[in-house]
Amino acid sequence: MRILVIGSGGREHALCWALAASPLCDALFCAPGNAGIAREATCVPISVDDLDGIIRFAQDEKIDFVVVGPEGPLVAGLADRLTEAGIRVFGPSAAAAALEGSKGFSKDICAKYNIPTAAYGRFTDAEAAKAYIREQGAPIVVKADGLAAGKGVTVAMTLEEALSAVDAAMLDGAFGSAGAEVVVEEMMVGEELSFFALSDGETALPLASAQDHKRVGDGDTGPNTGGMGAYSPAPVCTPEIEQRIIDTILNPTVAAMKAEGKPFKGVLFIGLMITDEGPKVIEYNVRFGDPECQVLMMRLQSDLLPALLAVADGTLSRFDLRWQDKAAMTVVLAAQGYPGTYQKGTEISNVDGAEADPDTVVFHAGTARSDDGKLIATGGRVLNVTATGATVQEARDKAYAAVDLIHWPEGFCRRDIGHRALNRGSNG
Repeated sequence: MRILVIGSGGREHALCWALAASPLCDALFCAPGNAGIAREATCVPISVDDLDGIIRFAQDEKIDFVVVGPEGPLVAGLADRLTEAGIRVFGPSAAAAALEGSKGFSKDICAKYNIPTAAYGRFTDAEAAKAYIREQGAPIVVKADGLAAGKGVTVAMTLEEALSAVDAAMLDGAFGSAGAEVVVEEMMVGEELSFFALSDGETALPLASAQDHKRVGDGDTGPNTGGMGAYSPAPVCTPEIEQRIIDTILNPTVAAMKAEGKPFKGVLFIGLMITDEGPKVIEYNVRFGDPECQVLMMRLQSDLLPALLAVADGTLSRFDLRWQDKAAMTVVLAAQGYPGTYQKGTEISNVDGAEADPDTVVFHAGTARSDDGKLIATGGRVLNVTATGATVQEARDKAYAAVDLIHWPEGFCRRDIGHRALNRGSNG
């Protein structure tokens, strides 16, 4: 098969790495890709937002199957366009991608179908949102309705902070059109969990559990980021909790989307809070998590490609996946200053040395090659140093040993990835 992956981040490198290993894969392309993805695939300079360019390339190159990495093109209707062009695609329709594209839509689905989530209100008027916030009190959460690159959520500990978040989104245009509507919801207390499942519109197949680390600093301090590291499995996802998620959230969500005439075909990523009352939905995403995808691909024993094809073809009910009985951890190396202003174009060396251990892979997220062949940083999150081990502790030790071999003075990482699992005394 001739396969095209859409995207340029660490998630897409992990997907390319897994797909390139499939005996069914004859040729692999990635648009636009990065310096690391170039090891696995032929990178083509087409932006993820250039839907016409993607369709043209897929037709010209006789692509058999397109795997869409990021949410933006899915919300914009790339899967629909590919389907209309007769090209098989992994990723939901624009109607189903509204689960991520509109937080208000996803909250309304939860309310209508009794899927556990935080109490909320939806507002297109700033003064009405503020009145609701004053009525509810703090702490409280304010979310821009649309896609805001992971930056549209404010966990406000004071009323002033919450009211300012409304002003920033609705009056100051901090998130553009994504902030024209806001969702205000109660703050849930508990431990977060990333839960993934493949869905072909009828059947849901749960994947391995993972836990992300959103805040930039050790001890979960500082501003939220796209994710500073992840590990799998997540000890908080006990067999009992997993079954409750499947019964009260996953299966009802897939059934709800079918009932709404918007069947969900792709990977459903449910951000959960494990509260004293049980698991509740924080948000839905309609693509693999980044960096959770990296640890999932390292643990996946089965061939990824047939699973993605089963989703596209509606044959998931006859499918199963095998996972290595190992733990995996990824540590994100980011540019100094991220998630704020950071410098681009700095040189990185000895990534090959970091990958000398056969259990370690460095996935590239924001990299390119300079004219003279040097590896340079082009983004905020730049490398995902990923390792497997018999336990979470062993995977962590290997990952940080590899981090320390990479020479990049302008980079930094968190030094406590996996702390929740290790503080539980869990070996993963």
